[in-house]
Amino acid sequence: MEIFFQQVVSGLATGGIYGSVALALVMIYQATDVVNYAQGEMAMFSTYLAWTLLNAGVPYWWAFFGTLVISFVGGVLIERVVIRPVENKPILTIVIVCIGLLVILNSVAGWIYSYIQKPFPSPFPPRPIMLGTVVFGAHDLGAIGVTLVVLAFLYAFFRFTTLGLAMRAAAQNPVSSRLCGIRVGWMLAIGWGLAAMVGAVAGMMVAPIVFLDPNMMAGILIYAFASATLGGFTSPGGAVVGGLIVGVIENLVGTYVHFIGTELKLTVALAMILIVLVFKPSGLFGRAAVHRV
Repeated sequence: MEIFFQQVVSGLATGGIYGSVALALVMIYQATDVVNYAQGEMAMFSTYLAWTLLNAGVPYWWAFFGTLVISFVGGVLIERVVIRPVENKPILTIVIVCIGLLVILNSVAGWIYSYIQKPFPSPFPPRPIMLGTVVFGAHDLGAIGVTLVVLAFLYAFFRFTTLGLAMRAAAQNPVSSRLCGIRVGWMLAIGWGLAAMVGAVAGMMVAPIVFLDPNMMAGILIYAFASATLGGFTSPGGAVVGGLIVGVIENLVGTYVHFIGTELKLTVALAMILIVLVFKPSGLFGRAAVHRV
């Protein structure tokens, strides 16, 4: 039973990271109807920026928030420079552009920082936390806390601020929003910036676990796709809940299903994507698409 609880808490920690990346995917999907395949590489590049600041002697939390600001600006620039010229093109064109962005960011990171794995510090104490006879990693519990803070911030932003309400309106009905005076183009750019910030948080939380290298987010992105698919690409909250579910299931299956172990855990995420798409394509919390004929 102790092992079970430890695996659940560890699964919630990694699931929170999956949910953060899934949330970034959903935010961009709701704004543009496009899945950003470069989301993981954007998070990876932001984490390298944080690593650069830390190596320059900047205290961790100053580097953390500085990286968020840089990531936001970078997300806005990517939307303005890369996505905006093709936003009215066919979906396949935008998908190819996102894949190209993925390759470019990965290659540039490898060129600048090399493909050698680097340790990334955790802001939480290395000493484990004892709850009764169960031992939990401080970073696991801290990652859950950071994820909850990000969710609370985004909920308050979209629910109670004028800019957040304008972004929601622009995503749901761009034509009516333009008639109301909302600058839809800039709302989309800000959405990309916020998605880049959320991805940066996920990157900085996962880097102490998997180490820092240009390919560190490849597997995380697949889990994030599984999370967004399970929760629903039309539900930001559902994407996060889906991430927590995927993280827990991944850990429990890897622990108790011996022929899967740690080597085949990625297949669990792929299987979940397939099952959800076959039986409930809209996800657990998403809205089903309705087409009039």
